[in-house]
This record gives sequence, structure tokens and C-alpha cells, in this order.
Amino acid sequence: MCITGRRIKMEQDSLLQRYRRDRRKLLEFLLSSGLIKEVRTPSGSTPLSDADFDKLSADYILHCIKSGGIVDVSEASNKYYAESAHPIMIHSKLGDSYFLTSDPDIAGSPPRRVPPSTSVSSNNHASSSSSKLDSFDMKSVETQWDDYGLKQKVEAAVARASFTDSGIPSLGLPTLKTGLSDDDLRESAYELLLASMFFSGVELFPVEDRKKEKNSKFLSRLKSKREKPHSRPQLSERHSELVDTIRAQMQISEAMDACIRRNMVQLTARRTCGQIDLPQISLELLIGIFRSDFPNEKSYIQWKSRQVNILEELLYFSAELPETERVIIKTCLAKIRDTKEWDVAMSPAQRVEIISSIRQVASKAFFQQGKFGLQNETYYWQAAYHLNIRLYEKLLNGVFDILDEGQLIEEADAILSLIKLTWSTLGITDKLHDALYGLALVQQFVDTAEGTLLEHAGLQLQRVVSAKEDDCNEGQYMNSITCLKERNGSQKKLNLVQSIFLSIGTWCDSKLQDYHLHFSEKPVHFKKVVALASTIGLLSSADCADKVIVNASREKVKSYVERSVEAAIGRVAVTVLESKERTYRLALLANQLRLIADRELKIFFPVLRQWSPESMMISVQKLHQFYGEILIPFLKGVSSLSEDARSVLPAAYALDNELGQIYTSALEEQKVQHSPRPYLDHYQIEKVSGPLIIDWVIGQHTHILEWTRRALDLEDWEPLSFHQRQAASIVEVFRILEETVDQLFGMNLPLDITHLQALLSIVFHSLDAYLQRVLNQLVEKNHLYPSAPPLTRYTETAIPLIKKRLNEYKVLDDIMLDRLNELTIPKLCIRLNTLQYIQKQVGVLEDDIRNSWAAVRPSLNQTQAEEEPVEILESDSLTHNETVDELFGTTFNIIRDTAKDSGQKTCDLIGTRVVFWDLRDAFLFHLYRGNVESTRLENFLPDFDTVLDNVCGVIDDAVRDVVVISIYKASLEGFVWVLLDGGPCRAFSDSDIILMEEDLLTLKEFFIADGEGLPESLVEQEAKFAERILHMFSLQTETVIQMLMTASELISMGLDSNKQGHTNLGDAHTLMRVLCHKKDREASKFLKVQYQLPMSSDYDDTPLGDSTSRLPRMSDVLKRSTSIRWNKKRQSSFKSMKKKIQGATNEIRNVGR
Repeated sequence: MCITGRRIKMEQDSLLQRYRRDRRKLLEFLLSSGLIKEVRTPSGSTPLSDADFDKLSADYILHCIKSGGIVDVSEASNKYYAESAHPIMIHSKLGDSYFLTSDPDIAGSPPRRVPPSTSVSSNNHASSSSSKLDSFDMKSVETQWDDYGLKQKVEAAVARASFTDSGIPSLGLPTLKTGLSDDDLRESAYELLLASMFFSGVELFPVEDRKKEKNSKFLSRLKSKREKPHSRPQLSERHSELVDTIRAQMQISEAMDACIRRNMVQLTARRTCGQIDLPQISLELLIGIFRSDFPNEKSYIQWKSRQVNILEELLYFSAELPETERVIIKTCLAKIRDTKEWDVAMSPAQRVEIISSIRQVASKAFFQQGKFGLQNETYYWQAAYHLNIRLYEKLLNGVFDILDEGQLIEEADAILSLIKLTWSTLGITDKLHDALYGLALVQQFVDTAEGTLLEHAGLQLQRVVSAKEDDCNEGQYMNSITCLKERNGSQKKLNLVQSIFLSIGTWCDSKLQDYHLHFSEKPVHFKKVVALASTIGLLSSADCADKVIVNASREKVKSYVERSVEAAIGRVAVTVLESKERTYRLALLANQLRLIADRELKIFFPVLRQWSPESMMISVQKLHQFYGEILIPFLKGVSSLSEDARSVLPAAYALDNELGQIYTSALEEQKVQHSPRPYLDHYQIEKVSGPLIIDWVIGQHTHILEWTRRALDLEDWEPLSFHQRQAASIVEVFRILEETVDQLFGMNLPLDITHLQALLSIVFHSLDAYLQRVLNQLVEKNHLYPSAPPLTRYTETAIPLIKKRLNEYKVLDDIMLDRLNELTIPKLCIRLNTLQYIQKQVGVLEDDIRNSWAAVRPSLNQTQAEEEPVEILESDSLTHNETVDELFGTTFNIIRDTAKDSGQKTCDLIGTRVVFWDLRDAFLFHLYRGNVESTRLENFLPDFDTVLDNVCGVIDDAVRDVVVISIYKASLEGFVWVLLDGGPCRAFSDSDIILMEEDLLTLKEFFIADGEGLPESLVEQEAKFAERILHMFSLQTETVIQMLMTASELISMGLDSNKQGHTNLGDAHTLMRVLCHKKDREASKFLKVQYQLPMSSDYDDTPLGDSTSRLPRMSDVLKRSTSIRWNKKRQSSFKSMKKKIQGATNEIRNVGR
């Protein structure tokens, strides 16, 4: 077996040497491969070959190759030693895999809580944030632009900030001379607890150990599978489960627990009195536990040394014994410490003799009378209080779950009742227990950050404060338990309770000095810490009537606010200077300061206002002053809305506005009545940004007008899509207008009425220019009407030698013809859709601007409220609102009216073009030509149906009916034109009138379309004029002649109704044309005699084919048109309003300059 073991060790050594050799080769290759740009050595001259490759970190060298190729040999060596001090990690994605140096089954389950963070591993932890300020080096920050004094401000803030972050200070108890460790105290405390339970009279009996069928949840998590049963004396079953929980909590093995219980049973049997002391326990265990009870010799020696140290601490260093007895104690303890002498050389009888010598001395000390005459008082209460208190602290720590140290175990109350059995031995009173337990809870909170522990601690410490005053003897005893505390540069003796309160108060004070650092992540703890500080007297209580104490607390809170805000400012300033973000530093700093103000207002001020109502004002002043001193130099250098100005000015304005609101609210809450009222000195950003915004708006104005012109130049008047039937150009115009609105209000800068005027001027001129351009591209519809034929009288057919050709058409110039060719029905429909889209979208744009303007008004009102009386503000607000409403109304109503009128003109042009241009040869020149019976209206309705189908396919649903009505009106107008201006080829008899009435009825039914078309009432209303014209043809010739004579007399009197621009059934022009087209000899004779009109048979008006290539001249039919005409008064009003808007724009431009 020995040879085999030696061979295995040699193989392991050989493998280790191979690993080291391969590692050196790898490092040599990396350093000589050219991947390393530079190698830095401590001396600068040491060749690389002399370096110890076994002491260089391979991970560090690989990292250097990836990052830049510069290797520092000293840093590589330091990294190697740092890595060797930690377990080897596996670089898994989860980052939770690692090698263990111990057996996990023996170690048990890991704790659930996250381990405490260190300043190196967590940037969010308090200590790391503090160290960031401590280690901040101004010279290391490369400033690429003028920081306007930010570095100097950071230096000042860092100098004033508090960077200490310590736990709870020690109580200042006398030190333990023997150097007992925490583990020693914990194990001794358990021995004491177990002995106290046995000596308290709890019934006990020896039984064979068995696994309980019903264990607590806690034990089921802690018991190891490797633990084996032992035979030991048991407490009564009623307490055994609870004692097992305590044992597990205090990490005592079952084997040691069995030994302790066995010896305590023996000690209890020999003792006649019911009180026990620590020397008796240690002596009994020394005589009853042997080397064989331990798994190894090291454990036994540690246990024995602990027992000897306890005896030495109690009897040699603490007890006031005669010198002879002190020599005996020292000699006997030295023999026990000597392992060879105690465990090998001495016989059992000799060991008993040594123990007896120590017991005699201990008994004399035990039976000495106490100094204070308290019940159950022993000599050790006062002589060994420094040990007693430490042991009791270990017992109290047993109520915290070792697997979740932020929680109390379920059996905590029961365990505390058992711990109370040790009071008579350790000299613990109710007040001492409450104070020590409160301290333990606070300490556990410091370690775990579990907020409920602070609540429990507050309750315990409140019991101490509200407890009755100690009697004389107890008070003397409490004062005898002294602690040495350093206070104000000198050491002072305090009793234990005072020392506990001072330690907790010092910790609370250190946290509150920088509460932004310690409580920003878990603000719920802040209120609990402040309540704890109030409980222990660091701050005055809510019902305190002592003005001196209240004022002192107010000043203390003020100092907390000042120091904490200054420290927070220093941290964010350091973060800003070290930030690599592209955001400008002043903007980033303003945003960070706003976060500080927000936390102060929502988290900290509601708690601190009880002691210092003005604390919020103090923090606001600090933040405002700090940023203002940096911002003012920047504002002096701003001359345009550059990138940095657009970044810094809004952030500064938001900070100024928010701090101002908070400050004003704090003033109102305090009901400050002093005059003048102390307001913040605002940054006056509006004075800097106002002219710059005007310049920007004027620049946008020119740009948008140019963009609008370009969009219209490229417009082909095709629908944007099947569902969006407007032109693409108007969508582009509104897009750029909306972007301009968003950019203006998105600057988040203060705006006034001048900026709003400038913006609305952009909107008006852009849309007005678009509308005027669209309107100017249209043609007057009277260009589409045929020329009026000459007036003739009806005659029977004759065959003259030469017939005169009618001059029906007038050839237009190429420009007009090109314009008409561009204005096809589909394109006119798209124009009409676009005009309808403008009317709808203008409302959306107006609402958007109104809402954006209303959003910036509160900040403006807030600024004015700090400078103007309430009465003036109310009157100014009314005047301002009226001005704004008038400005919006003037701008957008004119745009709506212009779009509406343009739409109406376009709609009229569509109807006129359909009938008098597109269907002129197919319908207008063939209807009733020659005779009525062969050219009835129903022959031409398919042409109308085709046109309507095409129109409905491209027109928007919102204006479809309007277009159809326009076509219907134009068809009626064409029908009347045929009746009155049809030319020599058309003459109607009484029988023809009946047929034409049927045709008119057919036309009306066509547009009603069985209820799916136009409303019947509208159709009937529009057809009344045509019906009356037909009715005049059915009148007797004598009646019409008489009416003509009457109308002629009116003309001679200057009362011609036709001068008003409207067709009148009774005017001479209409009556003359009725007689001209009446197939009646009497009418023909009258016209020949009275007006010498030529015969209709003298003219040849046969159509010349397609005439759409030439435009007819204007005729009198225009005067009889039933279409809606432009109102001259409305035109004048429109032009006047436009002049007002243009004047306002000129004023805005002058202000901007």
C-alpha cells in the first residue's frame, strides 16, 4: 500500500510539472507572437526572458491581447496572486458554477440570502459609491469641451461629502484577556443554556435516542444524512424538539450535545442548590469528557483550551482572589493545558485532584455576597460582566435562521423563554435583555438588510425607554456594567444601556448623514431608521414638549439634508464627468439632479418634515444653486440653437421649472407670510431661448414654403392609395408642418404668444400658398360653354341656294388648352379629395397645436405666479386666452373657408366639364337636334352612367354626393341650354313638349336611382327651373308675346332683371328664346315683324364631328347658369383677413431680428 501511494503521488507530481511546462510554453508563445504591442516591466530594463512565467496570470494576458496588446508584468503578477486566493471559476453563461474545496454534503445547504457586497464587486452598494468619491481623480478626466466649472464644483462637493460607511460601533466592553473567539463563546453559551435548563427543575429521564417522527421544518432542513444516532440522556419530550432546534441553530454536533447532556445530568445529581455558574460547568465537562469523545485530536485540544480559557477569564483575570489562590488557579490551568501531562501522564485520580483544587477556589468566589443585594445575584455578575454579556449575545443570535439570516425562526419566542433561564447566571435583567435583543436585531439588519428586523428592534428598544425607573440597587448594578466609548475625541465611561443606545445612534447618524446613498434603492428602510433614531433619542419624539430638544432635532435634520444632498450632488457630478455617453454633460447633470429632487420629495421629505418642514426648501436651494453656478457661463455663450443648446437648455429649464414648483409648494405648505416672499432666482432661460426660437421659426418658414412649392411641382394628382384618395403632395405638406410643430414643442423650452404667432403664421402661409396654387390651376367654367348661336325664327323647310355655316366654336390659345387637358375628371376628383382632406386635417393640426400649447401653459403660469399678484394674473389670463382663441380662429377659419370655396369651385367645374365638355358632342349637340322623337334623353343616359361610375371610383365618400349633385345641376343646365340656346336646328311643338317633360322626369329618376342616389326632395328642387322653362313652351303664343312686350317695357324703364346676374323666367332674353324655338307660325311672324330675325332654314348647324379639341366662346348661357357664384363681399372679407395675417407675420419677423 505504501509503494502504491508513493507511485500515485509521483504521477500527480509529474502531471503538475507537465501542466506548468505547457503553461509556460503558451505564455512564451503569446508574448513572442507579435500580438503584444508593448511589455512593461517594473524597472523598465528587465528582459522578458527573466520573468517568472509561473507567476503571471494567463487570463490577464489574454485580456490585454483583446483590448490593446499592452501587458504590465507587475499587474499580471498581482492578478495571479489575486486569482489564487479565490476558488477556480468555470466561465459558464449563468456564472454560478465553481469548484469546492470541501464536501458539500458535510457543509450542508448554502444560505439563501445574497452575500454582502464589497466595494469592488458592486457599484450600487453604499461603500462602492462612497469609494467612487474617495478615489475620484480630477486629472484622470479628459475634458473635450469647456465644462463651465463643473470640475471645480465636483471637487467642492466631494470635499464636503461624508464617505464613512461603517457598521454598528462596538459597545466598548472590557476585552477578554484569554482571547476567546466567537466560536468559543457560542459553544460555551450553548453549554450554559443546557445546564440552566437542567438546573431549572425541568424533568429529565434517560432514554435511547430515536428519530422523532415529527420534526420541525427547521430540523428537516438542517440534519445531515451522515449524522448517526447516539445514546444520550434526554430532556422531557416536551422540550427535546426545541432543544434540538437550538443545537442546530448554534451549530453544535449531536455527539458533543450528547456529551454535554450526560455530564449535566451528573452535575445536577450532585448539586444541592438550584443555581449554577460557569466555572462549575467547565469543571464538570473537563472531568467528564475525554479524548475518545472527539473525532480527532485537534477538536479535543480546541475544546479543552476553550474550557481552560473560560476558567482563566473568570477566576484568574476577573475574580478578586488572594494571590495564593491565583497561583493555584494558574498552576492547575497550566497542567490542564499541557496535553502530555493532562491526558497521558496524569492518572484519573490526579485529574480529579486538580479539578477539586480549582473547584474549591471557584466555590469561595461563587458564595461571596453580591455587591448590590439583588435577587439571585452572584459574585460573577459584576466581576465577569464583560464575558456574561458576550455569552448572552451569542444566545440571542440563536433566534435568527442560519439558512435565512434575515428571518426569525418560528420557535423564536419559545427559545427566548428558555434563554431567560440563564439570567440568574449571567446577571441579565429585563432592561438589559430588551436593550441587548434590540441591538442584536439592528446588527442583524445591518448584515442582511431585512426591514422587519428594524421594526422588531424598535419595539424592543421602546420597551427600554418606557420601562419604569430602576430602583436604587438595580440602578447601581446597571451603572456598574461600564463600557468605554470614544466621544468627541475623548473616552467616556457609560453603562451598558447607554453604550447600546450610543452605538445604535452612531450607526443611525452615519446612515442619515448620507441617506440618499443608503436608502435610494430601498426607501422603505429610511422611515424605519428614522423611527429607530427617534426611539433612542437621537431625534426628538413626536410628543416632545421640550423646545430645546425639538430645536436641536430640527438642526440635526437640517444638517442631514445638507450633507446628504451635497454628497448626492458629488456622486452624480462624478458620474457625469466619467460618463462616456454622447449626451452633453450639463444636460446629463440636470437630469440627474432632477432625480435627486424627485427622491427627496417623494421618499425622504414626507418622513423628515416632522422635524424640519423646511428641509425640502433646503435641498431645492442646494440643487438649484449648484447647477445655476455652472449653467450661467454656458448661457452667456449661447448664440443659436446648436446641438449643445438644444440638449442643455431643455434639461436646465425642466430642472428649474421642477425645482421652482417644489419650492413654491413647500412655501405654501408652510404658509409663509413674510414679505417679500422668498422665491428662487430662476435661470432666465426664456430670455436666452426666446429670440433663438424666433430665428429658428423664421428659418423653418422659408424652408416649408420652398418644400410646398416643390411638392406641388412634382404633383401628378394621382391618388395616394386605394383607401387614401388624396394627393401625395398635401400629405407631405402636413407631414412637414406636423414635424415643425413637434420640433417646436419638443424643444421643451419656454414659449410665449410671439412664438405661437410665428408658428401659426407658418401654418397659414404654407396651406394658403398650397390652396392658392391649386385654385390658380383651375379654369373658369364659362370657358367650357358653347358659343351662343344666332337668334332665328322658325320656318318650314326650304332649300335656299346658299346656307350660312354657324360659327359655333372659338379656338383657345395653347396655354388654356393645356390647362384644360390637365384638368381631367379623375384629376379634378383627386383635387377635390385633397381639398376635403385639408379641411379635415386642419382640425387635427389645430387640436394638436392647442393641446401642445396648453401643455406648456402651466409652467408659464407657475413662473408668472411667483412674480405677479393673483388679481393681475387672473385678468392677464383672460386677456391671454382671448388673444390665443382669436389667433387660432383667424388662422384656421380662413384656411377652412378657402379650402371650402376652392372645393366648391372644383366641384362646379367637374359637373360643367362632364356635361359641357366631355359629353358635349355625345349629349349636348345631339339632344333634340332635328326632331325630339328620334333624339330622346334616354339615349344618352348610358353615357352619364359611365361617367358617374368613373367618378364614384375615385372620389372620396365624404364629397361623393356633392359631386353627383354638381353633375345633376350641370345636366339640368345643359337641358335648359338645349331648350333656349339650341340653335336653328331645334324647334319644339306642343307635342314635343310632352315628350321633353317625360325626358325631364326620366333624368330626375336616373339621379334618384330608386332611393340609392340623391335625395328626391333635392332633385325636385333643382329641376324646378327646367320645369318652368318647359311650361313656358306650352303657353299660347299670344301669352308669351304679351309677356315679352311687358318685359321690353321694363327694359326701357331700366328695370331689366337680367342685369342682376340671375336668369328670370319673365325677362325679355328668356321669352325671346322661347319664341325663337317655338314651332309656331305666329311666333315666327312676330319675330320677323318686330325683330327682323332671319329664318332658321338659312343656317347649317350640322355638327362637325369631334369638337373637344377646341374651346367654345363664352355665351349668354353663363348669365343663366344656376351654379353657385363667388360672393364679392366674401372675397373682400377673405382678402382683408389675409392682409391681417400677413401684417402679423411681418411684425413677428421684426421681433426676431
